[in-house]
Amino acid sequence: MLNILLVDDDSEFSEVVCHIVEFLGHNIHTAANLAEAEQWFENNSFDHVFLDFMLPDGSGLHLLEHLKKIDQKPRVTLISGHPSVKGKLAEMCEPHVGHLVKPLQREDIERVLSPKKNITKQKLAPSIKRHFGTLIGESAQMQKLYTMIERVAATSANVMLMGESGVGKEVVAHAIHNATACNGPLVATNCGAFSKELIASELFGHEKGAFTGAVARKEGVFEQATGGTLFLDEVTEMPIDMQPNLLRVLETKKLTRVGGTGEQAINCRVISATNRSLTEVAENNVIREDIYFRLAVFPIDIPPLRQRKEDISLLANAFLGLFNEENGTDFKWQAEQIKVLESYDWPGNVRELRHAIHRAFIMSDPKGNTITLPESLESPFSRVNKTAKHSQVSAGQTIEEVEKELIHATLDKVQGNKTIAAQMLGISTKTLYNRLNAYGGVGEYQ
Repeated sequence: MLNILLVDDDSEFSEVVCHIVEFLGHNIHTAANLAEAEQWFENNSFDHVFLDFMLPDGSGLHLLEHLKKIDQKPRVTLISGHPSVKGKLAEMCEPHVGHLVKPLQREDIERVLSPKKNITKQKLAPSIKRHFGTLIGESAQMQKLYTMIERVAATSANVMLMGESGVGKEVVAHAIHNATACNGPLVATNCGAFSKELIASELFGHEKGAFTGAVARKEGVFEQATGGTLFLDEVTEMPIDMQPNLLRVLETKKLTRVGGTGEQAINCRVISATNRSLTEVAENNVIREDIYFRLAVFPIDIPPLRQRKEDISLLANAFLGLFNEENGTDFKWQAEQIKVLESYDWPGNVRELRHAIHRAFIMSDPKGNTITLPESLESPFSRVNKTAKHSQVSAGQTIEEVEKELIHATLDKVQGNKTIAAQMLGISTKTLYNRLNAYGGVGEYQ
């Protein structure tokens, strides 16, 4: 059990790290600035210090100088918000000082707290090249993507990422951020996850007392991403009547917090993402045209996995390597298994591939080192989507036939729940019963 000190002024980040460290079985104390950290060292000693590089009363490097003066020599891990800072810190610091980049994962913390254990594990993982620190793949489609990332990273242009669900849009956003010469953080938020009432507060922040529950001033994600990158996932799910407020911020680079009067300047690149096609975006009126042109200064279409099957073996090895590292195992692929993976279309893309490999890893015999693939790689969602494709409208069908097919497909999707089906179809439950009676299908869904 280690005695650990975390020095960071971000209370939410500190709370997450404390939970992880305690879960790993260690003691942890926190300090919000250099002064508090120095006080901890007056009567305590620590095995490890997680130290934020930028603190309210100085740099984390000042604490390193203080530790030299008092002859304390804990292991130190400096935390920064960008890979470029990490490289500069490595040049400035002594060998016993490590470096991590936010956001931290449990595996990052576990690795620095158990270095000997993890050195052994890392030897088991194949050496896979990660472009911009995140992206895996050497296909022609990915090479084209890498070129686009390099070009846009040299500018401050806003980027819109498009592609099917599961292709890795957030991973590409991280790649663009990593390739950009900026010192600020990458801040991600999901525009489809917030209610109409809360999305303004999430994006632009609020002042104390702005609404019930606003007990303190809060910075929105635009301010949090100052000097860095803001990732707006599912941007086309944002309520249409909220979009003029977003347009104004994009145009003026200034915002007003909810309940506030003064304007705040913002300075960040906006990367947005949607799994809708350009045709859907235009036809379904899910995003205003003027906002599209502001967000999609540089649109990038991410290829689905079925269009770059030569990358499947690289991804499979990378995912299996990660699971081996996490569990101290040494599973390996057989050549015929890779062929099986490459023969499947992966409608859920990279996310589905990782899920299938994780499932296979769990089911494999821990006494051996060969992965056991399931009989079918198809996920429940893939089966549902396949059924839906077979139920598409065809020329020559009557309106009644199309309506009947739509009602039956909806009821099947909600396991026969007529109330939910009626809501999804936009009709009353009574109307749904009338339609089923007319088609003689009530008995199927009793």
